[in-house]
Amino acid sequence: MGDNGSERIQEVLNAYLPEGVVISCRPFGNGHINKTYLVECAEGYPRYVLQQINHEVFHNLDAVNGNVEKITAFLREKIIAQGGDPNRETLNLIPAKDGRKHHFDRDGQCWRMVLFIEDAVCYEQVEKPEDFYLSGKAFGHFQRMLADYPAETLVETIPHFHDTPSRLTALKKAVSADACGYGKQVLGELDFVKAREKECHIAVDMLAKGELPLRVTHNDTKLNNIMFDARTGDVLCVLDLDTIMPGLSVFDFGDAIRFGANTAMEDEKDVSRVSLSLELYEMFVRGFLEGCQGSLTDTEIRMLPMGAKLMTMECGIRFLTDYLEGSVYFHTDYPEHNLVRARTQFALAADMERKWKKMTDIVEKYRV
Repeated sequence: MGDNGSERIQEVLNAYLPEGVVISCRPFGNGHINKTYLVECAEGYPRYVLQQINHEVFHNLDAVNGNVEKITAFLREKIIAQGGDPNRETLNLIPAKDGRKHHFDRDGQCWRMVLFIEDAVCYEQVEKPEDFYLSGKAFGHFQRMLADYPAETLVETIPHFHDTPSRLTALKKAVSADACGYGKQVLGELDFVKAREKECHIAVDMLAKGELPLRVTHNDTKLNNIMFDARTGDVLCVLDLDTIMPGLSVFDFGDAIRFGANTAMEDEKDVSRVSLSLELYEMFVRGFLEGCQGSLTDTEIRMLPMGAKLMTMECGIRFLTDYLEGSVYFHTDYPEHNLVRARTQFALAADMERKWKKMTDIVEKYRV
């Protein structure tokens, strides 16, 4: 196992595999949350991926594990019924020797082992518009596959994660407390939020009224969470299911647009460089609606542009709140980092407003 073979990892490997089977276990990938290892085994055994789940990020490990187990089992059965390859088109949790899908070591750390998907690749960033189209198609397909899953049976592992009104409440508390004395520096940003406060309630209110259905949501809809077939370039499956929760489809769509269709970096200081790329937006809309294949309601489709704006506003509100509280949540590289991030999000939301007619027209163009 070389320099990476700690006693703890060896104990975990022994909980899953017969002794003497593992040839090597080395760090794998570049994820920022969980520790991930690639496990090479003797002839006759496949390769595996071993992950230590970050309990500081995911406090309710039983809920996280339960959600992942339920969703992967559901997807596996559906893929088999549709004649697909269940070993490549979803994550496959490997049971430990005690039959459980997750293993807790002697220090209480939580681990999982999944089957390594061969002949597949991940991309860290969008290099061409086609990549964003495929990203949309992958997450749309994910929605379609889980459209009939009872989302209410999943646990909300991060309470109020995309509850924009509760994010507004947190911002107001931070403004009132003004713990760092920054309140007078952000009057323009606060006015921007206040002018859009009613909009921030729209999606949550529509869910409460039954106008938007509760869905299984991924909550981290980035390109690097998709696995592609290395030979054909086709989408294989969606990875990183730890943030799977009940939510709204428009939020998964919106967060992808917020992050992927911005012409500038998330912490661009020059907000004149911040805008919505309509080319990338259209690519994602086309892919997402193709992947959904009619599984969304008419109201969900109509609300997709609002989902993009809401996720952008919510993210800006979170950055602004953290700035006022002393940057205790998001990692920062300099004192004003979160304020810069907030301004970038608000600039993007403002550009969406300027392009609203085009955004809605694009959605109508690809409605299926």
